[in-house]
Amino acid sequence: MSNPVYNSFMIKRLAGLWEVLRVVIVVFLMAFIIQRFVAQPFQVEGRSMEPSYHSGQLILIEKVSYLFHTPQRGDVVVFRYPNSPATDYIKRVVGLPGEKITITNGSVFIDGAQLGENYLPANTETFLAGSRSSYEVTLGSDEYFMLGDNRTQSSDSRDWGPLEKKYMIGRLAATLTSGTTQASVGVSD
Repeated sequence: MSNPVYNSFMIKRLAGLWEVLRVVIVVFLMAFIIQRFVAQPFQVEGRSMEPSYHSGQLILIEKVSYLFHTPQRGDVVVFRYPNSPATDYIKRVVGLPGEKITITNGSVFIDGAQLGENYLPANTETFLAGSRSSYEVTLGSDEYFMLGDNRTQSSDSRDWGPLEKKYMIGRLAATLTSGTTQASVGVSD
């Protein structure tokens, strides 16, 4: 024989538990949607973007703006490294689709004009690895030339070529911490 008071108590308790479970499911679903499609935190790993961004620094990237406009010169972008798409890199957009990029005598030129890079310390030079004295590439219709701000410590388009837009995850929206020199998991050189 069932006890009506006990049954009523259990129904109320289960209803309350179901309500909590629904809230938890909605929160996790919203967090997943936001991280997947809107914004995502990353932790900088390595020295390639110094002095602008430091190893251990937590940054927030947004993923929406590039749905409505193309990346702009100077944007700091997190992207999947084309030679190993499981690895994320952070670099600055220097060259845009259709432009001719030339690196010679420590300077970067866009369509023959020297690039002004006010985000770099004065007298920063851009050199090439090995015995190459100059580099020149004309970007395709969906290609970008990416450089790290720390030109001597960066694996970038000088090494692995132009980046196709399809590899871009998002653009830097905010810095969340000041960074440290500790090792971290996140965005690589």
